[in-house]
Amino acid sequence: MVTLLQQSTAALYLLAGALGAAGLALSRPALARAAVWALAVGCVAHGLVFSLLHTLDPPPPLNDLPSALSFMAWVGTASFLLLAWRTRLLGLVVLVAPMSFLGVFAAWLTAGTGTGGGDPIGAGSLPHAHVLLASAGLGLLGLAGLAGLLYLVEHRRLKRKRPLGGASGLPSLEALDRAGALAVAVGFPLLSLGVLTGALWQQAVLGVPFGGSAHETLCLVAWGVYGVLAALRFGANQPARRCAWSSLAGFALLGLVVLGAEWLT
Repeated sequence: MVTLLQQSTAALYLLAGALGAAGLALSRPALARAAVWALAVGCVAHGLVFSLLHTLDPPPPLNDLPSALSFMAWVGTASFLLLAWRTRLLGLVVLVAPMSFLGVFAAWLTAGTGTGGGDPIGAGSLPHAHVLLASAGLGLLGLAGLAGLLYLVEHRRLKRKRPLGGASGLPSLEALDRAGALAVAVGFPLLSLGVLTGALWQQAVLGVPFGGSAHETLCLVAWGVYGVLAALRFGANQPARRCAWSSLAGFALLGLVVLGAEWLT
């Protein structure tokens, strides 16, 4: 049942991406709306996947990379849907859907290859809180990065007097900037809580909050850099274009460090 739901979720996300791309290419907002509906159904199926993971034997650990990526994709998708419900962000589906597909597809490909729940280091509430909070934060910061990317593309085309917005149904620059700011405002505190629970987990297992490993060091550096970018965004009254660059570059740094640190350990 879980495998079928994962396959269905991946297919729906892929369909949403195809519909969103077709809507952009053909300047048909109706296709973008259909893409969002497909994404919403996929998001519901994705949520059901997580609710049924405990039925697997053995259940996959939430603190492995594929599960974390899948949860990150789910949070990012749900956050986009909530924002799209309140603002004119439907066109952003052309970027959100492919990322959501990759997240759930990675978890599906590695299904059954994990070690299960028998690892005492990964057992308990702290590891799960750390992974869920950090993944939720990364999912929202990923959404901010995608909004920043689309902002930069549309801004460049506006300067060349060839905007994609309007008839194509892509969001306005103002809507993209607001969405990015809100995603950072919620996502970075969640990521910070993930870092804190990770330190508490380390303290409970090894007796020290920071062990000095490459994984911890790289992740802390990336978190600190993003924190500086977030502080500049909200405290220095930066122009929207620079905020878009910081959201995109900051998430790219976080993604590279998290994946790189995972592969190094």
